[in-house]
Parts: sequence; C-alpha cells; structure tokens
Amino acid sequence: MKAASKFLSAASAVTLSAALVVPGALAVQFVATSAAEAAVVSRVEVSGNQRIDAETIRNYITIKPGKAFSSSDIDSAVKALFGTGLFSDVQINQVGSTLVVKVAEYQVVNQVLFQNNKKLKDNALAMAVQLKPRGTFSQATLDADVESIKAAYKRIGRDDVTVTTQVMQLGDNRVNVVFNIAEGDRTQIAAINFVGNSAYSSRRLSDVINTKRSTWLSFVLRDDVYDDDKLRADQELLRRFYYNHGYADFQVVSAVGELDSATNKYTVTITVQEGDRYTFGDVSVESTIPEVDSKSLESVVETRKGDVYNAKDVEDSIIALTEKVAGSGYAFAQVTPRGDRNFENHTISVVYTVDQGTKAYIERIEIRGNDRTRDYVIRREFDVSEGDAFNQVLIQRAKKRLEALNYFDKVDISTVPGSQPDQVVLVVDVVEKSTGEFSIGAGYSTGGDTAGPSVEGSITERNFLGRGQFIKLSAGGGKNSRDYSISFTEPYFLGRRIAAGFDVFKQTRNYDNYDSDTVGATVRFGLPITNSISTQLAYNISQEKYELDDGCDANGDGIPDADCSVSTAILDGIKQSPWIKSSVSLGLVYNTIDDMKNPHEGIYATTTAEFAGLGGDAKYVKVTGRGSIYQTLSEQFDLVGLISAGAGHVQGYGSDGELRIFDQFQSNDRMIRGFAYGGIGPVDPLTGDHLGGTTYFNASAEAQFPLPVVPESFGLRGAVFADAATLYGSKITSVAQESTNLELRASVGLGLMWASPFGPIRIDYAIPVKKEARDDVQEFNFGISTRF
Repeated sequence: MKAASKFLSAASAVTLSAALVVPGALAVQFVATSAAEAAVVSRVEVSGNQRIDAETIRNYITIKPGKAFSSSDIDSAVKALFGTGLFSDVQINQVGSTLVVKVAEYQVVNQVLFQNNKKLKDNALAMAVQLKPRGTFSQATLDADVESIKAAYKRIGRDDVTVTTQVMQLGDNRVNVVFNIAEGDRTQIAAINFVGNSAYSSRRLSDVINTKRSTWLSFVLRDDVYDDDKLRADQELLRRFYYNHGYADFQVVSAVGELDSATNKYTVTITVQEGDRYTFGDVSVESTIPEVDSKSLESVVETRKGDVYNAKDVEDSIIALTEKVAGSGYAFAQVTPRGDRNFENHTISVVYTVDQGTKAYIERIEIRGNDRTRDYVIRREFDVSEGDAFNQVLIQRAKKRLEALNYFDKVDISTVPGSQPDQVVLVVDVVEKSTGEFSIGAGYSTGGDTAGPSVEGSITERNFLGRGQFIKLSAGGGKNSRDYSISFTEPYFLGRRIAAGFDVFKQTRNYDNYDSDTVGATVRFGLPITNSISTQLAYNISQEKYELDDGCDANGDGIPDADCSVSTAILDGIKQSPWIKSSVSLGLVYNTIDDMKNPHEGIYATTTAEFAGLGGDAKYVKVTGRGSIYQTLSEQFDLVGLISAGAGHVQGYGSDGELRIFDQFQSNDRMIRGFAYGGIGPVDPLTGDHLGGTTYFNASAEAQFPLPVVPESFGLRGAVFADAATLYGSKITSVAQESTNLELRASVGLGLMWASPFGPIRIDYAIPVKKEARDDVQEFNFGISTRF
C-alpha cells in the first residue's frame, strides 16, 4: 500500500509539474523508450486535429522519421505543442515504427457578448477580457475574464457586481461566450478619517489626497470611488506633502477602507505619525572625482541653511548637480545626499557626495502598454536614449514628466540586465487613460463684456491620435456674447521641447449702444527655460468691426438717434472699423505654485510685451505684468494668504501717437472689485462713457479660509479682501475728459469660492471705500474665477 501511495504521489507530482510548465494541460502521456536508449520511427501520424493542419503540427516538433530520438525529445515536443496555446491536450505515443501524436484542440471563440451592462460599454469590457473573437477558448481564461470584469467595475465604484457566464456550443468546435452582468448599486465613501495628525487639519489633508468623500456632486466628479491602488497612491501623496513641509520622520501607519454591506458605503481611516518638523542645517557638496571642484557646484544647490526641510528641494538639487557634472564630461557621475539629523535643535545637515558611479549603458528602451500612444511620444520625455550612459536621476525625471502628461493612469520604469555586463534595458510600463473630454455647462456673470447668462460646450483631446497633440473646439454664448474657437498645440515642435500651436476665434459682443464682431488668429511658440520659467512668442492678427446697435441707430446711417447718447470717442472708433490689428507679443511666466487648482504656497508672475504695427491699422506698444504670492498663514486652520499686484502701460506711436478707445485699458474685477466693468478711469463728461486709460496699477491682499461646518468635499472656501487700483492717462484727443489723473480707488469685501465641476466659480461682495464722483459702482460680482 505504501508503494502504491508513493507511486501515486510521484505520478501526481509529474502531472502537476507538467501542468505548471504548460498551463491548461489536462493529461499528458509518456510512452517511450528510456532516456538511455534511442528510437527511430518511420513516420509521424497526427490525429484529433480539426482546424490545424497535420503538417503544421509536425513542424512544431523536432522528431523526424528516420532520425533517432529519446524521451527528452518527446518531452520537448509536448511542451512545444502546448506552448502554441492551440491545444487543450497532447498525447505522444510510439506504436511500432509510428509516432502517434494525438491532440485536442481548444474551441474557437466566435463571439464575445456582454449583457445587461450599462455603466461600462461593450468596447471597454472587450478591452478588459482576454477572450477574443477567432481566439481560442479555455475555462481558465474564462474564469480570469470574470475577475477582470469585476475589477473593472470595482474601479468605477461598483464592488457588488456579479458576473455569470454562458458558453454556447455552435458546432464545428466553435462557441459563443456570454457574460451576464448584474452591475449592482454604486458604492460610496461615507467618511475619510485621519488619526494622529496635529500639524495639519483633516480638512487640509483631505485636499492632498485624491480619494474624496461622497457628496451630492460625486455623480459628476466621480472622485469618491474606493480603490486599493488609489489609496496606496494617496499614501505616497501624504508622504510627499509632509516631506516637503519639514516632516522628515513622517509615516503612514495604516490606511484601510471598511465596507458596510448594509449601506454599501466605505469608511476610510488613515493613521499617521507626523514626527517633528525640521529645518536645513549645514549644506555642503563633496566630490570624490579629483577633477570636479565641489565649491563650484554649490551655486546650483537649491537647499539653504535655515530653510524648512523640503524633500523636493533635495531632489531638485540632485538633478541640478547631476546635470552640472554630466555637462563637464562625467556622464556616469552619481550624486548621493547624506542627511545628518540633529534631534535636539531639529535640523538636518545635508552633504551631497559626487562619485564616479558604475559605468553602465542603456542597450535599449522597451515600452509596453501603449496601445494608443505612439512610442516616440513616450521616448521624447527621456533625456537619454539607446547607447547613452545610464543615470537613475534622469530616469526618475522622465518618469515624472510622463506622469505629468496626464495620458496614463500608471507609469512604471524598471531595468533588466542587457546582453553585456555593462548594459541595461529600460522597461517602461504604462497604463493608458481616457484623454478625450466633452463638456457642456451654463453660467451667469455680472461683470465684464460677457455679462448675463451664458452656455458653453467644448470637445477636448489631450493626446490627439496618440501623438501627444492637444486640440480643442469650443462654442458658447449668452445674452450679449458669442464665442467660437479652435485651438491646436504640438508640444514638441520639430522634435524639440518647444510647444507650437495656433488659435482661431470669432467673438461678438453687444454693448449698451454698439456691437462688435472680431475674427482673429494667433500662432504661438512656447519654450521652457527652467522648471519654473517659461516664455511664449506669438503673432496675432484680428479684424474688428463696430457698429451702432439698432436701438441707437434706427435709420442705419451710422449717426446715433437723438435719444441715444454716445461719446464722440466711441463714434470715432466705430467709423474707423473694420480695424486690422497685427501684432507680435512676448510673454514670460514664473510659476512655483504648489497646486494650480488649490494653491497654498508659491509665486505666479507673468509679464507680456505686445508690439502692434506689423501691417494693419493699430500702432502701439503695450506692456503688462501681474504677480501673485500665496503663503499658508495657518496650517492647522488651513488659512492661506494672497498678495497680488499688477501694472500696465500702452503707448501709441506714429505721427500723433493717438490711440483708439478700443486699444486703451478698461477696468475689470481682476483690477479692482466693487466697481463695474469699465467703471473707473477717464470719462467723457458729456455722455458719462468711460474711455479707458493708458496706465494702470493695482494691488490686492486676501485671506482664504475653509467654511466651518461645510464638508471640505463640497469645495467651498471663503475670503476677505482689500483692493486698490488706479487707471489714468489718455491718448484720445477728440473729446474733453475728466479723471485722467492718477486717482486711487479702494474697496474691501467678502468672497465665496467654489471649485465646481464646471470650473472655479466665485461670488464677491465689495464696498468701495475710496472712489471718484463719476465712477460706476457694482458691489456684487459673480462668475467664473481665474486665479492666474
């Protein structure tokens, strides 16, 4: 009995081993000569095949008539046939002088059908499963596809989905596969709790992570889907947030999501250990390469003694040092930071050590998972290519660039040994995401040249045809406006990191007494100078047409009716239309904002110079600038301070240097709140029309804070502010004007900001505390908010 058991165990082990080596195996028979003996057959007979030609099967095996073979050759033949993925069973026997190869073919899938699915369309599910029409069928693959469908539904928040299958036999070894799906209800996130945090409020930490609590807007935002991978990514976001704010000992102790089956809602609990806050101690650079002077490298280091410890500054310093040394001819140089904590005074001294590093070259770069995105779109984000020196710092920077494209849900870069000891293969695995958007929305604005109700629709594709190009078509309008535009951007013009694009637009506006119609186009080129500084060069051309509206010019003769009061300056501008404006502009942007959607720290500054006169009718030079500084005033209460300032000047040139009214600056809510659009500055005393000015200065101070009681997932924040501005000067000589001198206006007020699914919306109530007699006041302002 023991001998029989041992034999059965051995047989089971052989069968199991064969199944592991060749997945899907049902049975394997070995009836052949012993390993020590060789055999010869006169022919190879194939049976059991229906679709696969017998000669094709013979070609897969190495055993040939008249050639000696052994049991190892039979073993190899079995593995080779199973390895094709075409057969569910393979048996090879020697019968006399004939080698009999008996196979059982997998059934062929005729159709893959999905039933009762609404939230995920057929094409999305077809991409998730392995079974395909005209492919082979196996039960193991079918079972795996069921789990893949469940995983796809779980990613959209439907954890209780059930999937049953039906295999329909069609004859001729063909089948239809049917997946019956009961999608179930959508799971929600009832609460996100943080435990152990004291330096930052739970509200502030909720802004950091991507997982959000379910609210009445979740059906639009879809940000309340619980996903284990998403929660792991949130842990990394929390680490980076704390590391970048001085908490070098921060740890995520645990992060769990518990599902209440009764309510179908998750409760997410994230337990953290913040540790102490550190500042930088001594910062120095050392070099083990004799030819590299460490003192000359200190200028590129971004960490400074006394500053709050910031892991991003350390990373940027490593990159800057690596590029500096590599530019000096040391491509294999490796920069390693060494931190020395002082627990008593809570400082971290950092020493950057420059070593020669191991010499390794990139043999090739393999890209996987990019079914839609072209290879070159991914490769161009690398500063290294095949044959270059391997540098881990540059590889990590490429990974960040790929993630910043927002084309992929996930980016992983790994290395495997190359064909030579000093060569490596870079393997880039990506998981693509949807990059197309269709949006439609409605709104209402109280100020500007688009005041009143409005509606807008747009189609956007960020990765057009997988080429990494951006294209957007939009149309919108309201009671007093119509807008149409087409935009296109190629981010790597001529293979270089230069963004080239164009915009074509048409705008119509209906003002109190006249209408305008503008058609134009812009050709632009953008170039990043550093990680924080970029520049843009553009050529702009437009045609502007103005005419009195029907209510002011009933006769259509261009002369206002007796009961219509219009400034002579406006009438002169109307008479000069159509007006061709041809200009070139140069802009410079400095941006260190931490989060463009929800800024807490950093600087955003921009300046633009425009020269009009390259043909056309307009002749002027216009210079504008604006800067905003965000600073967190209280981490615990999530209080953010904002100081902004701006200025602009336009100067006409030519025989008289005169400007049209339409070329001068008009005041708006970005200049000062509490006043109507075009409500301050030079004014025609006869008609009361504000004519704009040639120079303006403005400044604003604001404190932003979360609203008490209101959940942070609603995206609502409050603000208190104080504004000051002046608009003065005029190059219009056709009418006498008042308020042309530098006169300061000021206002104070309250604001309510909402990060809505349709864009940031803001309501402001401002009271002018200093104004001029002819200024137009507008205390309430409501509309789409533009922070930068």
